[in-house]
Amino acid sequence: MKHFLFAAAISGLLAFPLAHPAAAQSADAAAQAQQSEADRLTLIEARIAAVKTGLQLTPAQQKDWDNLEKIVREVIAARAARQVADVKEAAAFRDKDDVVSGMKLAARDFSARGAELNRVADAAAPLFASMDAAQKHRFAVLLHSFSPTAQK
Repeated sequence: MKHFLFAAAISGLLAFPLAHPAAAQSADAAAQAQQSEADRLTLIEARIAAVKTGLQLTPAQQKDWDNLEKIVREVIAARAARQVADVKEAAAFRDKDDVVSGMKLAARDFSARGAELNRVADAAAPLFASMDAAQKHRFAVLLHSFSPTAQK
């Protein structure tokens, strides 16, 4: 059960900065779309810093954190680039009412997200294994607080 919560929490952290291009635009998605790139990057930096601070890492855990942070940043950058391309591609599908192509685009995005989550989980495993019970609990709480569902 703890592994599921850990995976869900990581997924929430990674998913929060990006809205899925195939999703209908809600008020929250519209607000995110208006958010400037600088604001988005600032919020990402704050979330990463909050997780690191909250974990109260030992010096021995720092190396594993550095690797996890590097991977998280790479995944966030890849998702942002993919989102830009997907939004353009999705607009063409909407203009043509091409629902099937839109579903295939969403499927590609979900597959890419799954691969990215596996990459982050692999990078997080050594750090998570070295955490004490209190750190593990704080990690789950901090990551859950960043998920889109926790923001409502």
